[in-house]
Amino acid sequence: MVDSRESREGDVIRRRRECLKCERRFTSYERIDEIPFMVIKKDGRREPFDRQKVLAGLARACEKRPIPTAKLEAIVAAVEKYVQESRDRERSTQKIGELIMRRLKDLDKVAYVRFASVYLEFKDVTEFMSELKSLVKSNAPPASRRKRSTDAVST
Repeated sequence: MVDSRESREGDVIRRRRECLKCERRFTSYERIDEIPFMVIKKDGRREPFDRQKVLAGLARACEKRPIPTAKLEAIVAAVEKYVQESRDRERSTQKIGELIMRRLKDLDKVAYVRFASVYLEFKDVTEFMSELKSLVKSNAPPASRRKRSTDAVST
């Protein structure tokens, strides 16, 4: 037999139970696990993971871009899952940022560059241009493919 009751504050469940062997009654108290998932900032500080903060950063990077909110939610859900899968309940913002950048790079190049410009903290225009060049280079078809396509047109 089990009789369960929630405390007035709602943070503890009190259960009255009966041992099936000796038939003695006892009480157990159950608390909700409230240890937050943490993120380790670049400067070493730790703070609780905040889903809304990730979503707000993505929204800023994707402002005025044709990206459905559902896609942003999917990225946030992937980040949240990544954080929650940590054995020691914490992840570095560096790894989280890399995950977000990989997803954004596939989703929208402009949003990726916007996010990267803040996340990677470019020191000058040269670093920014270097990132843009590598992005353009990764999108350009290989020279061998371009040559074949022009050969096919000329024959």
